[in-house]
Amino acid sequence: MAKLWGGAFDKETDKQVEVFTASMAVDERMWEVDIAGSIAHATMLGGEGILLKAEAEQIIAGLQQVGEGIRAGKLVFNPDAEDVHSEIERFLTDAIGPVAGKLHTARSRNDQVATDTRLYLRGKLVEFNRELKLTQEWLLSAARKEKETVLPGMTHLQHAQPVSLAHHLLAYFWMFSRDRERIADLAKRVNRMPLGSAALAGTPFPINRQKTAKLMGFDAPTENSLDAVSDRDYVVEFLSDASLIMMHLSRLSEELIIWSTPEFGFVRLDDSVTTGSSIMPQKKNPDVAELIRGKTGRVYGALMGALTMLKALPLSYNRDLQEDKTFLFEGVDTALSSIRLMRLMLTTAKFNAERMEKSLAGDFSNATEIADYLAARGMPFRQAHEVSGKTVKYCIEHRKAIEELTLAELQSVHPGFASDVLPLLSHAAAMKARKSEGGTGVEAVEAQIAKAELALN
Repeated sequence: MAKLWGGAFDKETDKQVEVFTASMAVDERMWEVDIAGSIAHATMLGGEGILLKAEAEQIIAGLQQVGEGIRAGKLVFNPDAEDVHSEIERFLTDAIGPVAGKLHTARSRNDQVATDTRLYLRGKLVEFNRELKLTQEWLLSAARKEKETVLPGMTHLQHAQPVSLAHHLLAYFWMFSRDRERIADLAKRVNRMPLGSAALAGTPFPINRQKTAKLMGFDAPTENSLDAVSDRDYVVEFLSDASLIMMHLSRLSEELIIWSTPEFGFVRLDDSVTTGSSIMPQKKNPDVAELIRGKTGRVYGALMGALTMLKALPLSYNRDLQEDKTFLFEGVDTALSSIRLMRLMLTTAKFNAERMEKSLAGDFSNATEIADYLAARGMPFRQAHEVSGKTVKYCIEHRKAIEELTLAELQSVHPGFASDVLPLLSHAAAMKARKSEGGTGVEAVEAQIAKAELALN
């Protein structure tokens, strides 16, 4: 197969080298953005008189024909081809003849692939924003229904203080909100156009980069041709953002895994997102959650791979950069599918509010209520904390829960208690008492939901 660059070469490329250097298997998915970029480039070339108007129109029509052929399955990529760009040019040449060769005027594969990669990622960022928003919408909807559902809030995986399920779910809402903010911020840096930088130094042709950028919806052309063809910061930044998304999904997966165990029983995962055992018929395994947790490492690995690829690369383009799409596509595919599968798990899950409430009985997560009660009546908090600890010790010795104590028993620990303490000791009361902004109390959660609705839109 003739190479686009073979004019100065006398020998054929060794077959092993061809296989080693080919990227067709990886970058085939970019064919649509490659055609879109080429149409914009041809439009600009014709508009600026660099190509005859008839030639530009013929190329544009040919590219549209190629796109339709690929979409319909009539044009099939050669798996042995060097890359998707050379295949598109081959299809175009077959369609319109030698004039197809004029498309590459004033551009190089260096700026072409950099432009394609940005176009591809720009579209994927829109998908990420949409998928994260849909997940947030479910979390917000669930939170509205679970404001008074009480469960143990944990620190160190130990019962700490009672919280509402709504508050717990909203914690993930805000994690995904930050993820969307990062994606939106990244989009500003992705949306710069390298095309027109050519191989590394620009081009002598009187191109109009502002026009080409506008045709493709870029905010502006890149400022420096050397930087433009070698910059993959946006790939690293995306993989960093994707790693954070996966970390958030992994944390939620871990909680669903723990909550679905018989010991917890807080949630029942649907049959559609779980698997069974080949020898233990009672098993319902949270495989989707476990795989999200496991696949997080793949995205972390892609981030480390991209950073390592770029380490110590001199300006400008180097073939190392061909590996960027392997890392990028790994991050895109893994993170997008994980968000979608997480939402499927959540929307089909059944929470067990009764089991959550029962798990609180006698767990002493309401011990802080005693300290807060005494502190509110003027006792220094450190002293109140000590009294609270002594109350817990009393309960352990007498095998009683704090919420079961009588006023006489409380006063035997310290005389500072009055009858008004008793209604404060239930776990539901402890949860509702935390009315501070951002807290778990019902009123605070209602205010948080209002903020979440604004943030979502």
